[in-house]
Amino acid sequence: MIALTAAEVAELTGGRLAAGTASTPVTGPVVVDSRAAGPGSLFVALPGERVDGADHAAGAVAAGASLVLAEREVELPAGAALVVVEDGVTALGRLARGVLERLRSTGSGPLVVGVTGSQGKTTTKDLLARVLAPAGPVVAPAGSFNNEIGAPLTVLRADRGTVTLVVEMGARGLGHIAALCAIARPDVGVELVVGAAHAGEFGSLETTARAKGELVEALPAEGLAVLNADDDRVAAMATRTRARVLTFGRGAHADVRALDVELDALARPRFTLQHGGGRARVQLQLHGEHQVTNALAAAAVALGTGRPLEEVAASLSAATELSPGRMQVVERPDGVTVVHDAYNANPDSMRAALKALVGMAGAGRRTWAVLGEMLELGPASREEHDLLGRTVVRLDVDQLLVVGAGARPVYTGAVMEGSWGEEAAFATDVDDALEFLRARLRPGDVVLVKSSNGAGLARLATTLIHDTTAATPGTPGTGTETTEASS
Repeated sequence: MIALTAAEVAELTGGRLAAGTASTPVTGPVVVDSRAAGPGSLFVALPGERVDGADHAAGAVAAGASLVLAEREVELPAGAALVVVEDGVTALGRLARGVLERLRSTGSGPLVVGVTGSQGKTTTKDLLARVLAPAGPVVAPAGSFNNEIGAPLTVLRADRGTVTLVVEMGARGLGHIAALCAIARPDVGVELVVGAAHAGEFGSLETTARAKGELVEALPAEGLAVLNADDDRVAAMATRTRARVLTFGRGAHADVRALDVELDALARPRFTLQHGGGRARVQLQLHGEHQVTNALAAAAVALGTGRPLEEVAASLSAATELSPGRMQVVERPDGVTVVHDAYNANPDSMRAALKALVGMAGAGRRTWAVLGEMLELGPASREEHDLLGRTVVRLDVDQLLVVGAGARPVYTGAVMEGSWGEEAAFATDVDDALEFLRARLRPGDVVLVKSSNGAGLARLATTLIHDTTAATPGTPGTGTETTEASS
């Protein structure tokens, strides 16, 4: 972040300087976790359901924070400044907006790229960070920072050397993305997919499309809207923006296309990237055919802002470092391959991950789908989980292990579709699932672990990745011995 004084922070946030001096400098990062505070940082003390950040303000100052932003007055060690605001989240957004306006006031501020969609946002922003890096320093979200707290924190990491600022924008209702755009006014808007994620909040795909389209509505006339031509609801957003439109997809009508898509033995896509009259080969290091859509979105932004085609293809092919828990593939020393995709899940991403699992198996390798609950699906939850179980059977996944009561309809759906006996099992929790898998995994098995983050299967995936309990020796592809891990 650019350096500020306590007085400037108070002015930008609409707060009151309640302690310290107006000239107290803020030279470090803005943090909302007191454990992340360091020399010169600004600690935003947000109240939570279980923890009030204001109770940890003194600890943040002891760690080096020079200023605390809080909703009430607190005792601080000598030398620290305190700005009191009415609402901490609102103040954080105002601070981010003010800092970005200052960066832009010089005429050389960062190009702001907003990314939204029902799935693929985090992978796409990671790819954007790679393909836009040749143009100069890029700031992109750390992890999945896409809400009214995470987006401002991303903005506040920008400084006068930042050339591109990528902001991931999520929503759970109408008006949410518009609010984020008011904080970080985008120059480029990327619309990925309108899907069933958060159906419980939106109520329908039509409402989801309305909410996601708030991003392109916020673009200026000289901006760029990057739209998925393969998604009819996204393609229709072209009528909702003043900006120039550039489409991406696999159909002939897309401006940026993927031709001749193939998967290697680890389900990593390779394809020909086409834009205008040019073509270049891409070999992704990411797993799953669905990654082609994310790669095309990133490519369209880079191409639409002037990067050369060959450079973009090379950057996509070199991209390997992505956020953990998203199709993270690890081969253990004992020959078991673990696919950790347990950070987020919805019906569309579940199907994509299952297809990738089948594609990765190869001859003689047994596939395991270890699935937990998909959250925020609303009234459609039971039906969607049931359908997921049937999809597992239809894709001919060898073994299914369903974890947690909320995901049990997945098991029921698989059984009703025709998966009987040793092919399907149910575990009440992560510990039961781990015990079940340890007793049955064989060298050569490929294990997909996927659920919404709140379902807790990330712990299972991480444990499996680092598990020192070697797989049972035997012939890859043999069956399990039991129907249910527990009941």
